[in-house]
Amino acid sequence: MSRIPARLRALTRSPGVRRAATLTATAVLVVGAPAAAHADPASSEVVAANSLPVVLNNLQTWLIGILAALATLFLVLAGVYWATAGGDPAQVERAKAALRNALVGYGLAVLAPVLLQVVRGIVGG
Repeated sequence: MSRIPARLRALTRSPGVRRAATLTATAVLVVGAPAAAHADPASSEVVAANSLPVVLNNLQTWLIGILAALATLFLVLAGVYWATAGGDPAQVERAKAALRNALVGYGLAVLAPVLLQVVRGIVGG
C-alpha cells in the first residue's frame, strides 16, 4: 500500500478542491445519464427530422452568422494591429493581412446564399 504524500493530503482537504471535484462529478453524472432513463415509455410520439429545405435554410443562417462573426473578429484584429503598429512595417503588413481576411470573410458571408443555392440544385431541395 502506497502512502499519500503530505502535500497531496493537504490539497485534498482544501475546500476549493472539494468544491471543484463535486461540481465535476455532478456535471459528469448529469451529462452521462442516458436520456432514455427519463423517457415516458407509454408515449408513442415520433419525432421527425426537418425537411431538406428547412435544414438548408437553417444551414444558411448559421453559415452567414459564423462567417460574419469571424470576419468581424478579423476586422477588429486588423484595427488593433494597425493602431499598435507604431510605424513597424511588419506590424502594418500583419494588419493588412487581417483586413484582407476580414474582407474575404464578409464576401463569403454575402455569397453564402448563392453557394447554398448551388447545393440545393445539386441535392434537389
